[in-house]
Amino acid sequence: MGNIKEYFTSVGQGIKSLLSGMAVTGKEFVTPKITEQYPENRATLDISDRFRAELTLKYDEEGRHRCIGCGICQMNCPNGTIQLTTKMVELPDGKKKRKLDKYMYDLGSCTFCMLCVTTCPQGALEFSNDFEQAVFTRDALVKQLNYRPEPEGEPAPAPKPAMSPEELARIKAEALKKAEAIKAAKAAAAAKAAEAGEKKDETPAETK
Repeated sequence: MGNIKEYFTSVGQGIKSLLSGMAVTGKEFVTPKITEQYPENRATLDISDRFRAELTLKYDEEGRHRCIGCGICQMNCPNGTIQLTTKMVELPDGKKKRKLDKYMYDLGSCTFCMLCVTTCPQGALEFSNDFEQAVFTRDALVKQLNYRPEPEGEPAPAPKPAMSPEELARIKAEALKKAEAIKAAKAAAAAKAAEAGEKKDETPAETK
């Protein structure tokens, strides 16, 4: 009698387990599909802006980038992914300035840690979300980021903001105060030198 009871109990548990599994499977038939049909849906594929795919230089409307070739990103890169070369150019006023010559980036060794982006003092770097980076050779993963031709001439300097009358008065007062301090220091030095000369004249001459 006990064996028959155990038999039907195990059969009931098996049927219950089968129905539970079929319920999960049945739900999947009516669940909206999330599988991306790539590359068929390439035109409508939405990639998150936070996705890090490739390091790029930021360019403005005139085709200029902000990189000054300081090398901070190269020093902070843990894998040696970034290699910078710079050059010295002569400005129209005769002064010399260091400029970026080549910005080489090895995508194959990049860990996408963003140390280069977060430590750039000029905010010249960012990661794009273009994930289509498949190539046939590793050499093709080494890219020059400053591939655009540089515009002719130096960018115009930003106009200085006009100072308020209060700020002009403060600067004028500070300059006057500084000039008076310098004048007082010179007078004190002259008085000290004159006093030293008088004491020297009062000293009796040595007799032989």
